[in-house]
Amino acid sequence: MLAVIYAIVAAIMIVIAARIIILISRGRRRRELNPYKITIKDIDRMEDGKDFEEYLYRLFLALGYEDAYKTVSSRDFGADLVFTDRNGNRAIIQAKRYAVSNPVGLSAVQEIYSAMPFYRAQKSIVITSGIYTDACLKLAGYNGVRLLDREDLIDIMNDLRSRHEDAAMDLIEAEPELLLDSWDDYLRDKQYKKERLLRG
Repeated sequence: MLAVIYAIVAAIMIVIAARIIILISRGRRRRELNPYKITIKDIDRMEDGKDFEEYLYRLFLALGYEDAYKTVSSRDFGADLVFTDRNGNRAIIQAKRYAVSNPVGLSAVQEIYSAMPFYRAQKSIVITSGIYTDACLKLAGYNGVRLLDREDLIDIMNDLRSRHEDAAMDLIEAEPELLLDSWDDYLRDKQYKKERLLRG
């Protein structure tokens, strides 16, 4: 009977010790997300997208976006961060920590654009540590979604380290690259080709 009690106490002690180790390592990892020290290589080595979201949150606070906050990851409705820009516009961000060899696709634009009504946002932004597919670039252009890629992220990080916060904010807050051709242009082109075929 005494052996069973010792076994139970030992098991409880092991569980408590494991929990303490996990909490300490999480705290250490969070401290390592210092926006003034982290590099793009550190982002490439992050274990998951949650660390990238936490890093971006800290980056935005360091840039001076005082009302930036992280959404609850299980119910974020497509947005990972919410902030108000210098003109008073509420903006939402979707963070995508992707390798350059794995471009961000259409779903990122679809999710962040559809999240705008929920957050009552005037702007939507996707930030990636990678690049975007051509289809993603096109859909973002038609919907006014701002896309910031790896090079933009590096520029923002460098601006913060060199204390050029306004330059970083200018890059973040710049207007999206809009595409003005649309489905109508496609239909007109299709009709033109059809008429040429019928004429022989």
